[in-house]
Amino acid sequence: MTARRTDSELMADDFARRLTRARLSRRDLLWLVAASSGSAALASLQGCAKSPVTGETILVGMSEDQERRVDQEVAPHQFSQDFGAIQAESVNAYVGQVGARMTPNTHRPGMPYNYRVLNANYVNAYTFPGGAMGVTRGIMLDLKDEAQLSALLGHEMGHVNARHAAQRQGAAMVAQAAVLGVNIAAHDSQWGQLMGLASQVGASALLSSYSRDNEREADALGQEYMVRAGYPATGMTGLHEILLSKHSSEPSLLQTMFSTHPMPAERAETARRLAETRYKNSASRPANRERYMDNTAPVRALAPTILACQEGETAAAQKALPQAEQHFRAALKHRDDDYAANVLMSKVLLAQNRHGDAQRYADVARKIYPQEAQAQKLSGVTHLANKDYAGAFARLDAFDKLLPGDPGVLFLKGVALEGNGDRNGAARHYYDYASRVSTGDASKYAVSRLRSWGKLR
Repeated sequence: MTARRTDSELMADDFARRLTRARLSRRDLLWLVAASSGSAALASLQGCAKSPVTGETILVGMSEDQERRVDQEVAPHQFSQDFGAIQAESVNAYVGQVGARMTPNTHRPGMPYNYRVLNANYVNAYTFPGGAMGVTRGIMLDLKDEAQLSALLGHEMGHVNARHAAQRQGAAMVAQAAVLGVNIAAHDSQWGQLMGLASQVGASALLSSYSRDNEREADALGQEYMVRAGYPATGMTGLHEILLSKHSSEPSLLQTMFSTHPMPAERAETARRLAETRYKNSASRPANRERYMDNTAPVRALAPTILACQEGETAAAQKALPQAEQHFRAALKHRDDDYAANVLMSKVLLAQNRHGDAQRYADVARKIYPQEAQAQKLSGVTHLANKDYAGAFARLDAFDKLLPGDPGVLFLKGVALEGNGDRNGAARHYYDYASRVSTGDASKYAVSRLRSWGKLR
């Protein structure tokens, strides 16, 4: 006779099926590993403000205080989605120094700008409304000198100073989109949401898709800021040339950059014209190529791993999971202690229903970079898929301590506690989750368990 299976066992099986389903929906993401909008549910606001750049009246969807709050509450979650800041502290410090050199030359020097190079492999940079910036290691590999880096940072500063995010949508929309952690599987990747970067979609898409006018203004401001800071204006021209060249040869790696930062060739031409006219006196300034190369050597040493990961993520976006796995194995062959490569390998194995192998790579990743939260959550997910409820709870609790404010983890911890026979503990977590998230399968399940246990009427 077959033993009657418990609700937790049935849920674990459903959980595993969702992980390997041919197509994950937004609702599935909420069910599995997503956060919700609860931790950053900022009140929607629309009103008029004076543009810090032009002095003219502009319509904004959030106050300056809300811009800062979005950064504080949302940015850490997105940076973790992009595998956190690289472990080479000297590189992060260097980028911060370049940013600090430019900050006093902006229209909003008092904003809490901060900078980090992220372990993400796709090619992009982005900023949150208050100036929390992320630059991927993928684009750092392509830049040739410090002037180009200053152009990249200057462009993002332009968005902050012109308050483009505040103008384009209200605080509630920004916070909800970003905290949900939905990596917008616009390319319908089989497991794009779980993969995180399978379709090379990053935080910029979560914040807003800037208009061409926004991009032109950010370019103009960025070029102005970098020249004020003592860099040659040709740095902006060089940055555009790199991106246009890569868009022709490797368009998949620039999907995010070009979808969220519209980049027609005329922008490159405008930067060149300004460098030759308005800013022609800056032409003789050093671009600081050697200083850039010296300070970014740890990133360039990872080039074979980064390039292999890019190939793997492209394959994953095309639903070619075995090929993606091969590329991630190649990445790990070059550098077996690379955090991002281990996380990506775990995810591709999880998507192929190889839970035990996935768990091993997730556990390796969290040991490599114990301060970064994503591997902790991924390890918890793999432990749940393997029905190791105690191990799952331990890992999810570790995630919660590193990166609090993810209601989805509340739900998963409830699942782990229920599986381990702790109904009261599970009920507390389900109640907290359902209090924050009112829609989706996970919320329905939480409410149904609370009712069946007599905790809700």
